[in-house]
Amino acid sequence: MPEPIAIIRGDIAALAVDAIVNAVDPTMSGGAPGTVDWAVHTGAGPRMAEACAFFAPCPVGRARITPGFDLPAKWVIHTSGPVWRGGANREDEALSSCYISTLTLASLYDARVIAVPAISTGTFGFPAERAAAIAVETVAGYLDQDAAIQQVMLVCRHPASEDALRHALVRHGFGAGR
Repeated sequence: MPEPIAIIRGDIAALAVDAIVNAVDPTMSGGAPGTVDWAVHTGAGPRMAEACAFFAPCPVGRARITPGFDLPAKWVIHTSGPVWRGGANREDEALSSCYISTLTLASLYDARVIAVPAISTGTFGFPAERAAAIAVETVAGYLDQDAAIQQVMLVCRHPASEDALRHALVRHGFGAGR
């Protein structure tokens, strides 16, 4: 049985898993070049834009699901993360809600292996260490309650995000004989 939470560095849009998570803004419009949203839309093909237009908007902290279309993943779960504004605007709650919303949809759609990016840590400016702690705590808590999901891969593109996630896993008791 695989580890319930794994960390990998790479391109989330290239992963052949049951579902990938796409970090979007509320318009679900495809994102700027270099973002996760842009990579997902590019890999999925033009039908993704049509599906997103149908399901938009996606309020902050919520999630929507579409087919993966031309991606290797069967499903894409789109979640709108919070923009970092200093931490006094319930950003932590909104980020945690992103993870809960995505995992709930994954479970409803029978997705057993899910790949999730470091939501809100790119152009939305959420501090990597803080976001990693929220991601690991929320995902671990959810997996303790829902045995249907076998693995959540936390996918990052940068070494700083990977380090932050690894530290958060160890602080939460993973990798230390949990």
